[in-house]
Amino acid sequence: MTQRRRYWLVKSEPNTFSIDDLAHAPCQTTCWDGVRNYQARNFMREMAVGDHVVFYHSNAEPAAIVGSAEVVRMVYPDDTQFDTRSDHYDASSTADRPRWEMVDLKFREKFPVSLSLQQLRREPRLKGMVLLRKGSRLSVQPVTKAEWKVIVQLAGSARR
Repeated sequence: MTQRRRYWLVKSEPNTFSIDDLAHAPCQTTCWDGVRNYQARNFMREMAVGDHVVFYHSNAEPAAIVGSAEVVRMVYPDDTQFDTRSDHYDASSTADRPRWEMVDLKFREKFPVSLSLQQLRREPRLKGMVLLRKGSRLSVQPVTKAEWKVIVQLAGSARR
């Protein structure tokens, strides 16, 4: 039985890691590390190879959905949790019982039109989107197939 494709949103501050950084990464691929929220980690555990991801620039002016990526490697231990020099070090994680995980993402496209948070809020078809809920701060969150379709249409995506 084939698993159906799922859709996700990942957030990153563009001065930390932007859609352009992903586009210029070796093989246009990177690990999505440093997630230190249990719910966001649990969402990553649900990701499968082939799932599509919208890339959101948070803490930006304006904060906006700017492109897309694809999951190319399922969840595995985040090595930054073991690195004492990393901002993401976690002394309570051990190699035999890692607490934090990551996935690998591959760049798909930078959207011709960035979709600001204000634009997203004005779109009635996105009214239930997790990103738009009051207090929603998760760096990894689900997106429905219907929301995905609206986003790529509004963003002028060449790859739907």
